[in-house]
Amino acid sequence: MVVKESEVCGGGLEWRINFPDGTSKILVPHHHTISKTRFCRILHAFFVEGLFSKIYGFFREAWRLGMDDPKKFFHCFKVGIALSLVSLFYYMRPLYQGVGGNAMWAVLTVVVVFEYTVGATLCKCLNKATATFLAGALGIGVHWIGSHFGEKLQPIFLQGSVFVLAAAATFTRFMPSVKARFDYGVLIFILTFSLVSVSGFRVGKLFEFASHRLSTIAIGTSICILTSILFCPVWAGEELHNLIQTNMEKLADSLDECVAEYFRKDARSEASNKISVGYRCVLNSRATEESLANFARWEPAHGGFNFGHPWKEYRKVGASLRSCAYHIEVLNGSINAGTKAPDFLKKHFSKFCMKLSSSSSAVLKELVFVTHTMTRSAKIDIIVEEMRSAVEELQIVLKSLITQPINASTNINIGNEESDASNTSMSLIEIAPLVTLSSLLIEIAARTEDIAKAVNELAN
Repeated sequence: MVVKESEVCGGGLEWRINFPDGTSKILVPHHHTISKTRFCRILHAFFVEGLFSKIYGFFREAWRLGMDDPKKFFHCFKVGIALSLVSLFYYMRPLYQGVGGNAMWAVLTVVVVFEYTVGATLCKCLNKATATFLAGALGIGVHWIGSHFGEKLQPIFLQGSVFVLAAAATFTRFMPSVKARFDYGVLIFILTFSLVSVSGFRVGKLFEFASHRLSTIAIGTSICILTSILFCPVWAGEELHNLIQTNMEKLADSLDECVAEYFRKDARSEASNKISVGYRCVLNSRATEESLANFARWEPAHGGFNFGHPWKEYRKVGASLRSCAYHIEVLNGSINAGTKAPDFLKKHFSKFCMKLSSSSSAVLKELVFVTHTMTRSAKIDIIVEEMRSAVEELQIVLKSLITQPINASTNINIGNEESDASNTSMSLIEIAPLVTLSSLLIEIAARTEDIAKAVNELAN
């Protein structure tokens, strides 16, 4: 076989293979080109399956979020209404000249201070207005005092005042009482005081500059407050009230499902996800409860809540709910462990454990009714007593199991009922799951009673 290279017409080259039998074959080069069909497939995969699918998924998620909570849609419209109203001060010449050409400060104020709830909006608006007024007045006073030091010493005095007041105000942001309610106001105070003090050294009409800034902020905050209250208001107090109520319902459902799942014949069920979602929502709601409680204190009377409503008590109820949720989480973990108790023991303990879990969840559901109606319940004391009696019954059965000597070959007779497997030898490892389950249920009942006490204090 011989490979030859020869010229062809047109100035190109071709490769020819000569075989021993006298035949030959011309090698045709393969050009690596993308066909039209393949190119269309690439474009289809990029735009339809890639870009368009992501855009469609984004809008579908936004629509689902809006349908789950329509208040978010209304909040978006309220922000647009507030910005449209405040923009009139920039577009209309009489209004624009009335605020000294600083109408953009009013627009920026609306963008910064408008929040989802009325309480959060009031908190930011009042903090911003108060801090701006105090910082502006203090800045004018410092500038007036510095003007008496002469041209050389005035910059030094202004720099010193900015350093001292900014450092002191920044330190107060670390104080928990200030950070919880006035952190935004302190930040605006530092910004405004620095702006007025530093710019006052070059600006001739400092008082006019400060008054224009204060007036634009007053306009912006007033529009935000009126829009937030008059158009579909979302009250932080009501949101907190509903959140506590929902958390109680989730705890009651999680407790029922958790204990029922353990005593089912099948080891696992589809209810496991529902259990974990329930108590985890309660555990993750602390930050939301804290912020809603702080914002609710700024709100005026609305619905069934008067001004000065004891919002701090809701934080105590939330803390009690989380304490109970922690124990349910431990209970769920112990139930899902690999160690299993004998079936005859589970059958005997099931009625006592189920009775206690049902009593605890009944107390929680009654507390949901108390929180929803905001009235005292005449049945709550009776249900709590039923829960205590269920605890005592479980403790008696548990004590009869624990107090017997437990060896690898111990025969256990439970209560007055002789088990069919009384001759079965059991070890401590085999009865440990039931001891753990019973102990956790007793502890959950105690935490449920703490929740009842916290709700009663709120009712008082």
